[in-house]
Order: sequence, then structure tokens, then C-alpha cells
Amino acid sequence: MAEVTAKLVKELRELTGSGMMDCKKALVAVEGDIDKAADWLRENGILKAQKKSGRIAAEGLVRTDFNDDHTEASIVEVNSETDFVAKNEEFVEFVERLAKQALDKAQGTLDDFLEGDLDGKTVKEVLTDKVAKIGENLNIRRYEKMGEDGVKYIGYTHGGGRIGVVVGLKTDADWKDVEQVGKDVAMQVASMAPKFVSAADVAQDWLENERKILKEAVINEGKKPEMADKIVDGKIKKELKEVCLTEQAFVKDSDKSVQQYVDEAAKALGKDIEIVSMTRYEVGEGIEKKEEDFAAEVAAQQAAAAQK
Repeated sequence: MAEVTAKLVKELRELTGSGMMDCKKALVAVEGDIDKAADWLRENGILKAQKKSGRIAAEGLVRTDFNDDHTEASIVEVNSETDFVAKNEEFVEFVERLAKQALDKAQGTLDDFLEGDLDGKTVKEVLTDKVAKIGENLNIRRYEKMGEDGVKYIGYTHGGGRIGVVVGLKTDADWKDVEQVGKDVAMQVASMAPKFVSAADVAQDWLENERKILKEAVINEGKKPEMADKIVDGKIKKELKEVCLTEQAFVKDSDKSVQQYVDEAAKALGKDIEIVSMTRYEVGEGIEKKEEDFAAEVAAQQAAAAQK
């Protein structure tokens, strides 16, 4: 049995990034073998990660990545429990690494992505290691890989990575020549959150549901049923200008639509530009966040301490 020295503990800490006390405990448990101690920490980290997995992770980061000519792109959202961890340098680097992983190797479902090889381990195993080391539940929530022929992809992130957008522009131009247009359009998507690229892309079920809701509302307002359809047509036309990207008023110049802005940019460049896709991730959207009652939490801690 090797003696568990401070030097050995320090080496294990540098190797694994775990806390000093955990490193000492691991070395004692495996009689001073540093390789076995690293395995012990990982095994126990898995147990810690399982305990943390039930905690709500609704903070985090969105990151994007692109190949050299911007003909391929990726976007990923990784959640943490707190905004503090979302700003942690190691967490940020981890999310950026996952965006690159999604760009270089991603295919199939999220489960497939989690089982993919990342520096000799599965993505899921690396995630588990990060949970043990950082001390919060982390969750790789979603990702997307894009790569359509003839399309250049441009991205924009807002709020330090709370919102990430990738737009696809169909064009023969070099990506650098359409980079500003792409960023302007991506900024529009980030700020206005359109549901569809254009009126031609509107989902039929969404349209039918909106018509039904609006018609009922119009009739409830006392309008005659025979007039309702005409009124609804006008309301739908107005609503499409809000939910369709190309129909929206351009945020940088409200006197023109996004489509008019893109058309003007294409004319100036001398090459066609068409917005064909958009992907927008906002951190934590749709996740039910736990309401924290700080006073109740303090009271519970005091009660527990009193019973000891």
C-alpha cells in the first residue's frame, strides 16, 4: 500500500479536477493507487450525478459552430441549474466543444449524439464527469446539424448565449459576402421569434387552428356569422406579418420588411439570396422552473440542524 501523501493527493486533483478531500478519500479507498483512485472518483461521480439528475436545470448556454465555408452548421443547448455555472469557464468550453462535436460527428437522434465518441469516451460519460466535477445537474437538451446543398449558414448569439440562431441563405455568393445580411436576419429571428420563414411555410394545422380561434372570437364579439370569414381573413393576413420572418418589419429599419431588406442586399451584391431556414434556441424555453421559497428553505435547514 502506497502512502497517501499530500503530493499524491495534489497529483490526483490535477489529473481529475476533483476536490482535495474527495481525492484523499479515493486514494485511501484504493490503497494509494492513483489510476484506481481516478476510476473510483469517476464511479462515485456517477452516483453523485444520479442524485443530481432530478434537479431542474433551466439555465445554461446555447452555442453554434460552422465549417470553414459555412456550408454546414450546428447549434446545441446545454442546461445547468444556475446562471453562475452557465458563466463558468469550464462549462462554457464544454458547450463549445459539444457544438463542434455536433458539427463534426452528429447524426441521428439526441440519444445517438449522447452515445457518440468524444475524446475516447461517450458524450454521455463526459457529461457525467462534468456533473460530478462542477457539482450541478447538467443536461444536453437538444442539438441540430444543418447542411443543405447551395445554402450558406450564418449565426448570431444574444445575451452571452441565452439565445442562439442559425439562418440558412440559399445563394451562390461566398459566405463572407452575405455574412452581414445573415447576421441581420439572425438578429431579427432572435429578437422577434418568428414561427415560420415565410407564408408558404406556414403549417396547415396551425393555420386551421388560428382560423377556428379567431372565428369563435369574432362571433362572440357579436359579429354576424356570414361576415365572420371575411373578418378572419383580414386578421390572419395581419397575423402572418407577425409570425412569418420575411413578412415582419425589419428591426433595423421598420419602413421595410425583412424580405425587402434581403432583396435590396441581393440586388447590391448582384447575386440571389433567399432565406430558406432558421433555427432559434432560447435557454430554458418550455422548461418548468421550480419556484424557490428562500424563507422556507432556511427554516427547513434550521429545523434539521436542531434535530441533530
